[in-house]
Amino acid sequence: MRPLERRLKRALDVAASAGALALGAPVLALAAAAIKLEDGGPVFFRQERIGKDGEAFHILKLRTMVVGAEKLGAGYAIDEGDSRITRIGALLRRTSLDELPELLNVLRGDMSLVGPRPTLRYQVEQYTEHQRRRLEVLPGVTGWAQVHGRAALPWPERIELDVWYVDHASLALDARIVWRTVVQLFRPAEVYRGEHGGWRTP
Repeated sequence: MRPLERRLKRALDVAASAGALALGAPVLALAAAAIKLEDGGPVFFRQERIGKDGEAFHILKLRTMVVGAEKLGAGYAIDEGDSRITRIGALLRRTSLDELPELLNVLRGDMSLVGPRPTLRYQVEQYTEHQRRRLEVLPGVTGWAQVHGRAALPWPERIELDVWYVDHASLALDARIVWRTVVQLFRPAEVYRGEHGGWRTP
């Protein structure tokens, strides 16, 4: 993107995120209460992710799994029907409402509304030089790979789609991705990696 377009993208990120958080505040409050009532654990889940230029930040989500889930069972891998997912967590994942707090990351400048999804440090450490190009832009709440299969995509294919986005980023493409994301919300099966998608340990 050109400098002016980048500034406009940032202004749109701030305005849209602030508006969405204001409108979604009642839903966020209800979800938080439901999470707390279910098992008494923390409402939010914070995790280190790697963003633009390899800088680390902490992503914020509504907690959808039991406390300490990353140290249990399949670790970071999550499939549909995972016993670590709470009852309210299953609903939040199905509707993608668990990602609503990420708008706070957008307001802080850690993320954009559109860009490659931020990943974990150990995954980034295994990128090739070509794959590291996905770190040239801010990570996003949604992205080009997200609207082409989300977690169900094999990891190398997902990264290639993200690199394609880096090469073709524009406000028009962002608008297209946002629209397709709204449609994608009605296809919850792609929230999970399934048989062939997601990160696979070598």
